[in-house]
Amino acid sequence: MSEPQIVYDRRDVEDNCIMAILAYIWLLFLVPLLAAKDSPFARFHACQGVSLFIAWVGVNVIGALLPHNLSGLHWIASVGLLVLMVIGIRNAYSGVAKPLPLIGKFLRPKK
Repeated sequence: MSEPQIVYDRRDVEDNCIMAILAYIWLLFLVPLLAAKDSPFARFHACQGVSLFIAWVGVNVIGALLPHNLSGLHWIASVGLLVLMVIGIRNAYSGVAKPLPLIGKFLRPKK
């Protein structure tokens, strides 16, 4: 069952769309956390970006520990995370605040 999307103020979405997009690009989730900390929309996407970053670190640590003949699993997981990144960027660009599949429910901004 999918979670309902959260609706934010249209002005907040328009003003912080770029910040929300940056949240999904590796360590750039820090930019909206620091520069747009008063924006609920940017903060939501920054939390999603942190979840994505933690998953990326986990996949790479596990991938480093896997034997060479299982490296295909690491590659598949990395492609999956890339797909999640694209979904997050698309949501941010569209002004949608919808949690990422699989990992989006773990970190939520405090209200």
